[in-house]
Amino acid sequence: MDNKVYSLEQRISDRIRLEREVRGWSLSELATHSGVSRTMIHKIERGDSSPTAALLARLAGAFGLTMSSLIARAEMSQGRLSRRQDQPVWRDPQSGYLRRHVSPLSDQPLDLVEVELPPGSDVPIPAAAYAFHRRWVWVKHGILTFVEGNETHVLGEGDCLELGSPQDCVFRNTGSAPCIYAVILVKTGAT
Repeated sequence: MDNKVYSLEQRISDRIRLEREVRGWSLSELATHSGVSRTMIHKIERGDSSPTAALLARLAGAFGLTMSSLIARAEMSQGRLSRRQDQPVWRDPQSGYLRRHVSPLSDQPLDLVEVELPPGSDVPIPAAAYAFHRRWVWVKHGILTFVEGNETHVLGEGDCLELGSPQDCVFRNTGSAPCIYAVILVKTGAT
């Protein structure tokens, strides 16, 4: 396993434990808030299991964070310039979804994330992961089928969609080539 990816996974595990402890929650309380089993949370915190994007989104939502901001809190680099070679990359062990945090870590209310979604993959994200954020999805390459609650959007290269109120959603690539898209998140409330 790549050392940079491994160290980010370790930092994510540590950050989940820290977020839980800062709130004074037991493993059982986090399980109740997130819908993720106590056993799985324990494995993730110990670094025995890598969380999938769906699990990470559920944990982040329980903390009142987006998946992006939870991962950003695990990332150590700060500054105004975020060079591609220094941008933390995380791969979902289940779908192969590759997530790159592009924007510099700062106190600004904006997060910019680039995602590469392999063909045939889908990543469900619960509504709680987007509470207190406005979101846009911009497709850079390929075709993305985005399911937002009961509504389905098929987005092609260059298309940009502003998401509505937080709903459970699914990012899906039904094509034969990877889909590369950006998620832009603007914080609108307390996290």
